Amino acid sequence: MMSVPDAFKAVMAVVKDTGATTVLLEAAAGRILREQVIADRPFPPYDRVTMDGIAIAYDSYARGQRVFGLEDVQAAGMPRMQLANLADCMEVMTGAILPELTDTVIPYEHLQQTEHEGFKRFTIEKEVQAGQNIHAEGSDVPAGKVLLGPGVRIGPAEAGVLASVGKAEVKVSKLPRIYLVATGDELVEIRSMPERHQVRMSNVYSIAAALHALGIPADIIHLRDEPHSMEQQLRPLLTKSDVLICTGAVSAGKFDHLPQVLERCGMQRVFHKVEQRPGKPFLFGTIPDGPVVFALPGNPVSVQLCFYRYIQPWLLACLHHTPEEQLFAALETDVKFDKPLTYFLPVQLQYAPGARITARPVTYGGSGDMASLLHANAFMELPPEPGTFPEGSVFPVWKFR
Repeated sequence: MMSVPDAFKAVMAVVKDTGATTVLLEAAAGRILREQVIADRPFPPYDRVTMDGIAIAYDSYARGQRVFGLEDVQAAGMPRMQLANLADCMEVMTGAILPELTDTVIPYEHLQQTEHEGFKRFTIEKEVQAGQNIHAEGSDVPAGKVLLGPGVRIGPAEAGVLASVGKAEVKVSKLPRIYLVATGDELVEIRSMPERHQVRMSNVYSIAAALHALGIPADIIHLRDEPHSMEQQLRPLLTKSDVLICTGAVSAGKFDHLPQVLERCGMQRVFHKVEQRPGKPFLFGTIPDGPVVFALPGNPVSVQLCFYRYIQPWLLACLHHTPEEQLFAALETDVKFDKPLTYFLPVQLQYAPGARITARPVTYGGSGDMASLLHANAFMELPPEPGTFPEGSVFPVWKFR
């Protein structure tokens, strides 16, 4: 039986590069970038007007001029115009390029507009600062600067930057092919009405949702607790998948055939049990020239814990995602757990005064209590010793919501 650190180290030792592919920007959300992205022009690419109003030459205002005649209108998207007379002004719209020979923008709310013989004039009624209301060319990012690098997950901000530099196609990590394997004669399809002795499949849908959050699709199959049919259904998956994530049939029960079936399929066992609660009977192995195998217990809390503590970090490493810093939180109450196991406690993370993250333990009825996870958003990892963990003590947490 492996300790949690050793089990995690063993899992991460078999990280596989999924490779890279190119996708349209519209399909890149959530994917992991595999290229460097450079600003092809300054950000912003021109002196950009930030308020609707008028543009003037500040020197005219500094010499005491307060009334400016209107020459023309510079709208967003129009080629740059030029002020002909420094005693005049140009109406400008937000987002427009600043007209040539102007250097300051006064918003409409600081102006009084009059008209005389068909000519518009603007009188400035508030104090003006030189250069105000202009987003200067290159003030955010100069041309040639690296904006994004490999390992970044593409979200809304990244997508906006990629679009701004003309990346209609983006090089990203290839997604692994994953099969989610539910085992058990007690399981029925989610659209079925279970008999009293049956339950609907839920673990594989929970994992599928977690994978979806990473942008990874998965196929679902159901295996009965019969070794021969199990093997017949599993063998074809070995050439079609990069990862098998199985739930159930990995403990020491009379019908827990999965470990032996997987080994007959060529799986080389790395470990079978981990010194943790929940999720102790956790099987991990590899199949040469085939998929990596994570076989989890059938209890839903164990499944959630094993996915977020081991499988998600492994998948992100395979995708070349830049690791994030470990999150820590302080216990809100005393906790006792006197077993020689690492205890993953379901908690609700809260933000306390002083920008502290605290963890409120969630009452749950063991690893089969699926509904308890509705009230938690993380697991707190408590070490095997000392067994009593006082309020305020700080430990790592693994978020799942």
